[in-house]
Amino acid sequence: MIKNITLSLGPEIALNSIDLVAYVRKELKVSPESSIEIFKKKQSIDARKPSIKVNMELDVYIDEPIPDNKIEVYIYPNVAKSKQAIVVGAGPAGLFAALRLIELGVKPIVIERGKDVRSRRRDIAAINKAQIVNPESNYCFGEGGAGTYSDGKLYTRSKKRGDIRRILEILVAHGATEEILVDAHPHIGTNKLPTVVAELRERILASGGEILFDTKVVDFVLKEEEIIGVRTADEKEILGEGVILATGHSARDVFELLHKRNIKIEPKPFAMGVRIEHSQAFVDACQYHKADRGLLPAASYALVAQTYFKGIQRGVFSFCMCPGGFIVPSSTEQKELVVNGMSPSRRDSKFANSGVVVAINPVDWKDFEHFGDLAALEYQKHIEQTAYNKVMEKLALDTEKEFTQVMPAQRVSDFLKHRVSKSLNETSYQPGLVSMDFFDVLPPNIANPLAEALQVFGKKMRKYDSDGGQMIGIESRTSSPVRIPREKETFEHVSTKRLYPCGEGAGYAGGIVSAAMDGERCAEALVAKYLN
Repeated sequence: MIKNITLSLGPEIALNSIDLVAYVRKELKVSPESSIEIFKKKQSIDARKPSIKVNMELDVYIDEPIPDNKIEVYIYPNVAKSKQAIVVGAGPAGLFAALRLIELGVKPIVIERGKDVRSRRRDIAAINKAQIVNPESNYCFGEGGAGTYSDGKLYTRSKKRGDIRRILEILVAHGATEEILVDAHPHIGTNKLPTVVAELRERILASGGEILFDTKVVDFVLKEEEIIGVRTADEKEILGEGVILATGHSARDVFELLHKRNIKIEPKPFAMGVRIEHSQAFVDACQYHKADRGLLPAASYALVAQTYFKGIQRGVFSFCMCPGGFIVPSSTEQKELVVNGMSPSRRDSKFANSGVVVAINPVDWKDFEHFGDLAALEYQKHIEQTAYNKVMEKLALDTEKEFTQVMPAQRVSDFLKHRVSKSLNETSYQPGLVSMDFFDVLPPNIANPLAEALQVFGKKMRKYDSDGGQMIGIESRTSSPVRIPREKETFEHVSTKRLYPCGEGAGYAGGIVSAAMDGERCAEALVAKYLN
């Protein structure tokens, strides 16, 4: 017998498997002689009131086992001798585009400028320890993309491009825990996601696809107004039936190449600000209304405020909140400063951090309009490089000989009082911090709305704006500052045939799942038009 039930229970029962079984047995009046197994379909935590509830949808199996076929099995044929399509970028958009091509009988040639997921670790370690940035292999570039070593959060509001559960099931089939199918805000963790990414790669290779690492695309092979292939840095031409461009939000050289080749792009609004770090205990106490969270997971938050600066309304919002996590250096060039956040699967760090960013609009990059469609990108670069130069000046380093990934930092309370912090809080950020005033580091159109919003946040989460919070910057890679326009129905570039821009880099996604779905849709569109 199978019964579907919905429950709302306290965490002491809901999150204790033995007590949950006992509760369900009693609730359904199942006799002691009968066996009972519980399959969780959905789970979410409601912490809006002091009496916290865990909402669950359960399938209860009485006197029969849970079947093994709860997850869809996806078939990947061997496509080694099939027609081929090129996928530029091995992030979630690129990897899922490649897998979908295989399902549709097409051979993917995946071209990745960075290294495989295991080799990336050495370059990431070099950023943290030696403060040396490899421009081709870092937290943003390499197999798995930016999400692999900066969290692996899977929550998305985007449901228009595809089946979210399908993406999650494919991840589970390649090593992710089945919990991601259940949790309202699923998360793999930066310690486990690399293994999943490696399994996705092996699936592509075993099915006859190809993946080229340490291979940088430097040009497109064009025939009239069609892209028929790409040219790599080692002067090789790789040809295919179409090109899926999935290079991520930080591949600035690709945007510059598109601009140079007169392939239409356009500047796009994005957001910039800082990371704000608190103790996880502080966030837990705010969100769960008690000091000890017990069986509850590390708490997160989402905050938003509308501000006004010089008559212009600006949204300020928390972004990519990382409970039980760390702040990491995410620069892709040596002389710039960029941070991001990540969490391991257990979310067991004593720190919590979140991006807190200000909306950036066309008025902000007005002084960069001479760069044309790259104006927003150049403005983004300017903020990152200015922060770097000011930190170098503060540290009195020789900019010709020394590099740094030391970040500017300031207690939130000191920022609101326009004073440099005399001392800084303990931090998860490894390369180190230097005390500076963010009113000096950031331009007024970011610093002033940020200050206004933080006071609002302090009312929503008591003491959020006190000296327990610490600002660390610069958080600037929230999304791409460039959009590569494409046809709404066909996903093909608006003027260049056989080019399918997708994912975060093209301006059409905002995370692992939405990027993966977008990659799948672009693969389907390419095959439907050119390979059927």
